[in-house]
Amino acid sequence: MDEQFVHQIPELLPDVASRSPHWRESYFFELHRPDARGDVVFLTMATYPSRAALDSIQMGRVDGEQLLGLLGRPADGDPHTTDVGGARVEIVRPFEEIRLWADPDRAAIGLDLTFLARTLPYGLRRGTMRAGDDVVWDQSHILQSGTYTGTYTVGGVAREVDGWLGQRDHSWGIRDHGRCPLWLWFQLQFEDGFLGVWHWELPNGAHIYTDGCWAGTDRSDPVPLVGFDHDLVWTGPDGTPAPYGPDGSAVAGLRGTATFTLEGGRRVTVEAEGTFDRPYEPFHRGGLSQMRVRADDGREGTAIYEVTGARHHRYFPDTRVEGTLPW
Repeated sequence: MDEQFVHQIPELLPDVASRSPHWRESYFFELHRPDARGDVVFLTMATYPSRAALDSIQMGRVDGEQLLGLLGRPADGDPHTTDVGGARVEIVRPFEEIRLWADPDRAAIGLDLTFLARTLPYGLRRGTMRAGDDVVWDQSHILQSGTYTGTYTVGGVAREVDGWLGQRDHSWGIRDHGRCPLWLWFQLQFEDGFLGVWHWELPNGAHIYTDGCWAGTDRSDPVPLVGFDHDLVWTGPDGTPAPYGPDGSAVAGLRGTATFTLEGGRRVTVEAEGTFDRPYEPFHRGGLSQMRVRADDGREGTAIYEVTGARHHRYFPDTRVEGTLPW
């Protein structure tokens, strides 16, 4: 049942622990070419118990064009079925096989895809962030790497997916995105497994939460992440460092290093460079970048780096934020 939209509290299912409109349970899927040098596709599905609604976002970059679409439905007594009419997610085999579908006539990106797990799932510990008496973030999270097959369709043209790599998430709890100063979601795909991290900071760079893992394709138990450091810069169209500014309009890419420390002391330092493929502007700062990565042991791979938030001394020093941030 951990695959289903049922996580709330020991009450009847319409009830949640908090009436926050930011309480959600959601899936997040991403897929990219094995060389991370072309199209990239994302699909979400979420249920909002306090709003009595569900929605699905289809987004990405296809043939160089940034795409974003939203479909939704009222819960109407059924907040658990992961189908909003024009898009659906079907758990075929829990933690092993998932079907993704979106109507090409209604969705920004039509989908007919199958996700097959290539690692075991990893459950992150619950994380919480507050601003005064307000809860900004309080959620649990599952990560898992897989391969995708099928098709995605834009502009009436179906494009084949055969062995594309990617990640999928399942999370539940409160997320007030606009008030989180910085969160990083890095998912790195290597031939022998994936490195994943979920990391939050305050505007001055103080670490609030870090969790993640190394999960091997041999299906061994994931190894928890116990430390994480990052040193990245936004880049412009010519590849030189570029300021994010108030809205990221000068940014075309991202590059830099990250170091992952695993339980037991193993450290992996990764050099990464890529393209800023799906900005979240104007809703949030930053967004999703498709990266090529090289570890210090010589392994090469691909990744999605999500660098986003409200205000941060390194990544978003010049943004203007309404409301109270956690300080």
